[in-house]
Amino acid sequence: MATHNKPFHTLRSGGMKVAIWLNDGIKGPFFSTTFSRSFKDRAGAWRNASSFGFSDLEALMNLTLDAKEWIASRGATPR
Repeated sequence: MATHNKPFHTLRSGGMKVAIWLNDGIKGPFFSTTFSRSFKDRAGAWRNASSFGFSDLEALMNLTLDAKEWIASRGATPR
Protein backbone atom coordinates (compact mmCIF):
# COMPACT_ATOMS: atom_id res chain seq x y z
CA MET A 1 0.00 0.00 0.00
CA ALA A 2 1.08 3.55 -0.63
CA THR A 3 1.97 5.81 2.25
CA HIS A 4 0.62 9.36 2.22
CA ASN A 5 1.68 12.14 4.55
CA LYS A 6 -1.62 14.01 4.36
CA PRO A 7 -5.20 12.77 4.29
CA PHE A 8 -6.97 12.83 0.93
CA HIS A 9 -9.89 14.63 2.61
CA THR A 10 -10.76 15.74 6.17
CA LEU A 11 -14.13 16.32 7.83
CA ARG A 12 -14.52 18.13 11.16
CA SER A 13 -17.17 18.65 13.81
CA GLY A 14 -16.03 20.75 16.75
CA GLY A 15 -12.91 19.10 18.17
CA MET A 16 -13.60 15.85 16.32
CA LYS A 17 -12.00 14.96 13.00
CA VAL A 18 -12.16 12.14 10.48
CA ALA A 19 -9.29 11.85 8.04
CA ILE A 20 -10.00 10.01 4.80
CA TRP A 21 -6.94 8.36 3.33
CA LEU A 22 -6.31 7.17 -0.22
CA ASN A 23 -4.63 3.75 -0.30
CA ASP A 24 -3.40 1.45 -3.04
CA GLY A 25 -4.39 -2.19 -2.74
CA ILE A 26 -4.09 -5.34 -4.80
CA LYS A 27 -7.54 -4.67 -6.29
CA GLY A 28 -6.82 -0.98 -6.84
CA PRO A 29 -7.19 2.22 -4.84
CA PHE A 30 -9.50 2.45 -1.86
CA PHE A 31 -10.32 4.82 1.00
CA SER A 32 -9.79 4.25 4.71
CA THR A 33 -10.52 6.47 7.70
CA THR A 34 -9.00 7.50 11.01
CA PHE A 35 -10.77 9.44 13.75
CA SER A 36 -9.29 11.81 16.32
CA ARG A 37 -10.29 14.28 19.00
CA SER A 38 -8.35 17.49 19.64
CA PHE A 39 -7.88 18.85 23.15
CA LYS A 40 -5.58 21.13 25.12
CA ASP A 41 -3.36 19.54 27.74
CA ARG A 42 -2.67 21.08 31.16
CA ALA A 43 0.16 23.15 29.69
CA GLY A 44 -2.18 24.55 27.02
CA ALA A 45 -0.64 22.65 24.10
CA TRP A 46 -2.95 21.10 21.52
CA ARG A 47 -2.97 17.28 21.43
CA ASN A 48 -4.85 14.61 19.49
CA ALA A 49 -6.44 11.54 21.00
CA SER A 50 -7.98 8.44 19.50
CA SER A 51 -10.16 7.67 22.52
CA PHE A 52 -13.61 9.12 22.94
CA GLY A 53 -15.87 9.82 25.90
CA PHE A 54 -19.62 9.49 26.12
CA SER A 55 -20.10 13.16 25.19
CA ASP A 56 -18.07 12.62 21.99
CA LEU A 57 -20.12 9.75 20.62
CA GLU A 58 -22.86 11.74 18.88
CA ALA A 59 -20.33 13.90 16.99
CA LEU A 60 -18.33 10.76 16.19
CA MET A 61 -21.47 9.06 14.86
CA ASN A 62 -22.30 12.08 12.68
CA LEU A 63 -18.75 12.27 11.34
CA THR A 64 -18.88 8.56 10.56
CA LEU A 65 -22.06 9.06 8.52
CA ASP A 66 -20.58 12.11 6.77
CA ALA A 67 -17.43 10.13 5.87
CA LYS A 68 -19.54 7.24 4.60
CA GLU A 69 -21.55 9.60 2.39
CA TRP A 70 -18.40 11.34 1.12
CA ILE A 71 -16.78 8.02 0.18
CA ALA A 72 -20.03 6.63 -1.31
CA SER A 73 -20.43 9.73 -3.47
CA ARG A 74 -17.16 8.75 -5.11
CA GLY A 75 -18.28 5.21 -5.79
CA ALA A 76 -16.45 3.91 -2.67
CA THR A 77 -13.21 4.01 -4.67
CA PRO A 78 -11.31 6.95 -6.12
CA ARG A 79 -11.80 7.79 -9.76
